Amino acid sequence: MVSERLIEQAIQDRRHFHQYPELSGEEYETGEYVQARLEKLGIEILDYQPPSVVGYVKGTKGDKTIALRADMDALPIVEEGGKPYISKHHGISHMCGHDGHTAILLAVAEWITLHREKVEHNIVLLFQSSEEASPSGADKLIGEGVLEGVDSIYGIHVDAGLAKGQFGTRPGAMMASVDDFEIKIQGSGGHASTPHLTIDPIYIATHVIQALQSIISRKLNPMGASVISVGKIEAGNTYNVIPDSAKIIGTMRSFSTEAVQTIQEQITKLTKGICESFGATAEVDFIVGTPPLINDEQEAAFAEKVLQDTFGAERYEELEPVMGSEDFSYYLQKIPGVFIKVGMQGEKSQYPHHHPKFDIDEDVFGDAIEVFLKLIQQS
Repeated sequence: MVSERLIEQAIQDRRHFHQYPELSGEEYETGEYVQARLEKLGIEILDYQPPSVVGYVKGTKGDKTIALRADMDALPIVEEGGKPYISKHHGISHMCGHDGHTAILLAVAEWITLHREKVEHNIVLLFQSSEEASPSGADKLIGEGVLEGVDSIYGIHVDAGLAKGQFGTRPGAMMASVDDFEIKIQGSGGHASTPHLTIDPIYIATHVIQALQSIISRKLNPMGASVISVGKIEAGNTYNVIPDSAKIIGTMRSFSTEAVQTIQEQITKLTKGICESFGATAEVDFIVGTPPLINDEQEAAFAEKVLQDTFGAERYEELEPVMGSEDFSYYLQKIPGVFIKVGMQGEKSQYPHHHPKFDIDEDVFGDAIEVFLKLIQQS
């Protein structure tokens, strides 16, 4: 069992991080706080570029190396509500739970230093920058070599969508990829009273938007799941002028890298073909985001057993895949691992992630710490 003192320390740490949030790529004060705590515990700090912080603890056997990950970044959201630890940085707030993840992993780090004789494997503690933004902090750390010599990796996420007291994961695809696209249609503008003398990019854009949905319904296997959503259209300045150009901005999500490739190819082909048929031209750009999160089958089965043995079978759920994304997926592309959700839905955590009134139910911290500890001890 995790001591009450350690849980209370995690709560205090979390509230500190919550009051002083930092955006993706700017978590320097958070990183300095984490590093100072790790150094005080006697944990070796590996040489990786800040604001990410990577700690290392050698196990009693050292025959295997396990990485544990927490994300540190906040969001550009004005926090609402009257909590005593509300954000002191107006317009920036921890509305996803990363403050909790960082505090939980710090508690795990302290437990390890107090019980080194119980930790056989080497442990890499990843306090990662920039989960919420692109370029991904996970991808950056991998590029710097953080997974070299690491055998497996585990991550958790406190979840306001899962009932308090429940735990969940699944083998295979768990969360979707996310990539953005930007289409610029170049036509020829003119007066709204003489549309026949123009090449109307707004009219053409409506055909493109309609056609994009045919990719999902006619070019992809219906047994899979993918989404194309247009979130923004830019065109024109006034009511009686047909503009020269229009821009379509959207996102695409899938559980398959092959489906993503097909979507990209078809967006380009359809857009250019439609625009050409109307006498317009098109530029299509893709902003590569996060790949699908695909848990290792064996690691997912291992995590299921650990969770059921530790907390009881009734508290474990095999989760349905969701179209949300998570850059923990980059790690899983390289080495085996699993991503686990710790449920906290209830009165304290009644608002969804990224909502201005989102809050963590800190009652789940003890269980969340226990999840990490059982994984590293039984692996």
